[in-house]
Amino acid sequence: MTSQAADEPETVVASRRSKITPEREREFFDAVLEQIRECGYDSVTMEGVAASTRCSKSTLYRQWKTKPQFVAAALRANRRVRFAGIDTGSLAEDLRQAARAAGDWSGKDTRLLQALGHAVTADKELAQALREALVLPEIAALEEMLARGVARGEVPAGNPALAYVPAMMFGVLRVRPVLCGQYADSDYLAGFVEAAVLPALGLT
Repeated sequence: MTSQAADEPETVVASRRSKITPEREREFFDAVLEQIRECGYDSVTMEGVAASTRCSKSTLYRQWKTKPQFVAAALRANRRVRFAGIDTGSLAEDLRQAARAAGDWSGKDTRLLQALGHAVTADKELAQALREALVLPEIAALEEMLARGVARGEVPAGNPALAYVPAMMFGVLRVRPVLCGQYADSDYLAGFVEAAVLPALGLT
């Protein structure tokens, strides 16, 4: 597909747009997110993604119009709930497993969060897409874990730490690279849960 397609009739453009396969779309999305991790949001261009995926930039512009729209679509398509399915019957063990799971993906996701840090303050759609893809699903899964623990009587419903567990988990992911120059891996997060989260919930 060439740049001449930008001047073709709307019916032809719509027809060609529909020919982007899910596999090709995933390739575009993976490319833009990886380039953001490596180079930062401001350094990534539609032209650069087009070159790396061997397509014309007009293909990307016709589909997503602007870089923020493209990145927002990539984030939403990348949505995965890593904490989903963790249900051991014990809140303490659920949180230990969540820590391990978070450690397995913290490098990639924390790099992405850091690389998008300034951009999301300037673009509401991008900020919402980031929250929908990387934050809200995990918070919901954590809250379900905590609610099950309360229902089983492991933690009193009035324990004030319950409201802060998501902030504790996400906070340590974001802050460790700043404090130590290293991402919070599985061992670090497991230790954090044992030393800080479980005692706060009275689960020691």
